[in-house]
Amino acid sequence: MQPDVSFIIAAYNAEDTIGRAVESALAQQGVSVEVIVADDRSTDRTAAIARSYPADRVHVVTLAKNGGPGAARNAALGLAKGRWIAVLDADDAVFPDRMARMIARGEKAGAQAVVDNIEVVREGEARGEPMFPPGRLEKIVEITLADFIGSNLVFKSTFNFGYMKPIFMRDFIEKHGLRYDEDLRIGEDYIFLASVLAKGGKLVVEPGAGYAYHIRSGSISRVLELHHIDSMLEADRTFLRTFRLDDRAKAAQARRTRSLEEARSFVALVGHIKQRSFKEIVRVALQDPLALRHLSMPIAVRLKRLMPSAAPQRQG
Repeated sequence: MQPDVSFIIAAYNAEDTIGRAVESALAQQGVSVEVIVADDRSTDRTAAIARSYPADRVHVVTLAKNGGPGAARNAALGLAKGRWIAVLDADDAVFPDRMARMIARGEKAGAQAVVDNIEVVREGEARGEPMFPPGRLEKIVEITLADFIGSNLVFKSTFNFGYMKPIFMRDFIEKHGLRYDEDLRIGEDYIFLASVLAKGGKLVVEPGAGYAYHIRSGSISRVLELHHIDSMLEADRTFLRTFRLDDRAKAAQARRTRSLEEARSFVALVGHIKQRSFKEIVRVALQDPLALRHLSMPIAVRLKRLMPSAAPQRQG
């Protein structure tokens, strides 16, 4: 019998949290569930813990080599049989009623993807705080491609949709041959959902919080480096070559591209400052003067804000 939901979990050295993630998926109420854990060549007990659950409900696949989150998710996608695909990070958990609420919302709207609010939970806390103001989410019925691209800017205090954890109709994903970009270590989620929207998928919002994003004390904040930004720019160029965008989406993409270019200039500028390379500092400043304005904030803080949202980051 086909399950309602396939949870796909990309896991790497997650022995402390994989059990919580799997058990929260299995505890879904009102829907049938399968869980697929793609172990990205962990060096700890992640795979062994995942295999300790009933094999008819939790399937474990181990990658031949470490490939990153995109490769792990693709491996799990290839095994999924559910009507809906739900992405769950190995550090996180979902609330018991999440999938029933999201599927009901999606099916009523005839949507191919659904997002909900996220609860940010710090270590030692039973519950956390919503990432997005609930009242504002209640006013958003549908997120268009232009809306999604326009919210994913760096250095901007925007209402960023990039951190939301969507669910997708598997038939739609398979019909269009959509998969995660395995070359991206940061931003693969963005490109995947943008591709769903560019293919004509409808994305609706379930305003309640159903996803628990866990932050462990002492975790290292992830900072973008030049090669990350270069990969994101190249992925965006590939996206533009692949899909035809309407005028609103094109305008949003132009803003996103400019924000990434500005971020690249700033990261390069910081590197030259650290190396005391005056000639290169002047060159970058003349080439992209807007990068200078970010120096008014402490560099460490600004580097952290390069990530798609001001939400806390975990070590990847």
